[in-house]
Amino acid sequence: MVDFHETRLPGVGVRHDFVTGDGRRVGVITHHNGRKDLLVYSDDDPDACSEVVSLDTDESVGLTELLGGSKVHATLQDLQQQVEGLTIDWLHVADAWWTAGRTITDTQLRRRTGVSIVALIHQGATLPSPEPDQPLAADDTLVVVGTPEGITAAIELLRHGP
Repeated sequence: MVDFHETRLPGVGVRHDFVTGDGRRVGVITHHNGRKDLLVYSDDDPDACSEVVSLDTDESVGLTELLGGSKVHATLQDLQQQVEGLTIDWLHVADAWWTAGRTITDTQLRRRTGVSIVALIHQGATLPSPEPDQPLAADDTLVVVGTPEGITAAIELLRHGP
């Protein structure tokens, strides 16, 4: 039986990690909105991810079916960590995202989705309350606040553009 380690991520969701038989550490972050991030940790730094793959609800259900179903008994799909209708989420900017190379102002994220970027994690350093002219780069992580619907719209905007 696999030994899962559960970590609650306030305002984000929950992370489950385990170590494979060959010593690789992998995990899944289940976000409040149903999105899941598949994590593959670095061999050199057990706290750093060498790969993060974001999956929407349909993709995670499909992957679960391919892998033979879930043995985790908690109903993660219904996980909600909201404070008076607001939710915090972490969005990992991929190379292919429209956002990469643009500034926060360029995205017009708050105007278009109602979601605010409250912090930016760039090359391991956290920048709280980034300025509107802050450039966004591939591999940055955006800490955002908004409604679940707004965050879903923000993900689409940041990936594909207006």
